[in-house]
Amino acid sequence: MKRLALEMMEGLGLFGLARAASSRMARILMYHNFCADGEVLPDHVKASVLRQQFDYLRRHFHVIRLSDLLNQLQSGEPLESHAVALTIDDGRRNCYQYLFPLLREFKIPATFFVVSSFVRGEEWIWTDKIHWLREHANHPGSLASDKIDGFFVKLNQMRPEDRDLTIEAIAAAMGVRIPKAPPAKYAPCTWDELREMADSGLVEIGSHTVTHPIFSSITDAESWHELTVSREQIEEGLGGRISSFCFPNGKPGDYRASQMRQLKDVGYAGAVVTRYGMVGSRSNPYELPRIGISGETSRLTFAKYLDGAEYYQARLQGSFSRPQA
Repeated sequence: MKRLALEMMEGLGLFGLARAASSRMARILMYHNFCADGEVLPDHVKASVLRQQFDYLRRHFHVIRLSDLLNQLQSGEPLESHAVALTIDDGRRNCYQYLFPLLREFKIPATFFVVSSFVRGEEWIWTDKIHWLREHANHPGSLASDKIDGFFVKLNQMRPEDRDLTIEAIAAAMGVRIPKAPPAKYAPCTWDELREMADSGLVEIGSHTVTHPIFSSITDAESWHELTVSREQIEEGLGGRISSFCFPNGKPGDYRASQMRQLKDVGYAGAVVTRYGMVGSRSNPYELPRIGISGETSRLTFAKYLDGAEYYQARLQGSFSRPQA
């Protein structure tokens, strides 16, 4: 039924109308992982699907650098028409393997937000450890598909040291040892690969912290450390300046107003979060919403969210749900 409804909306031209009506609002797409067409990884966007999405972008939008969008917001000038910025979180190597070749082919820019300790080979991202444990047949019920989201919510609320102890305890109960280096599926880009992408002129690198903590679970002193040291480490590894930041998880409640102020104090030009929305000329450059894209995003869903039909549908539903005076 949902697919039929989307097909009807597309057939009636509602997607195109929404795209025209929202032409002066920018979109920021959020990706995480990519894979080859023959792989079955629900959270990963297949290379052929990514090609279809890029073709849609080329036909209907103008893909710009995130830094250009931030400059437009800071200047106070009207945003560029039909602008879209691409962002990719974490810094896994599958971005270099499957995304970067298509960026070059389509000449599309993107921003990679990387976790500096991950790229430096000091640690792998803690969320990936959970996914790795879930691959084992004897994982506990808390890691089951119908409970994993709630379990991540609980982990996000823990202090980092308590969260890590919890993950280690799960592994011990399962009788497995989490490897020091991440398996290939979860491996990071190397500095050479990041430099190659940055030198292409298509890829900007941004900070996604040193250790990927949820900011609401740490003190302001600790978040200052994450903001400053990650930038220092990434700039040292790349030999160039970075100016944008991505909040880990980045949902409402995952960061505080004081930590958003730190971004400006540290010298970042802007930051992105994980909340659906469009970017207007008055949007806060340190809390920019994004449109999440995964391997489960269908062609019609991609169009609905990107064109703005979802945005207007949500506004319409909100107007009906508000109590009348």
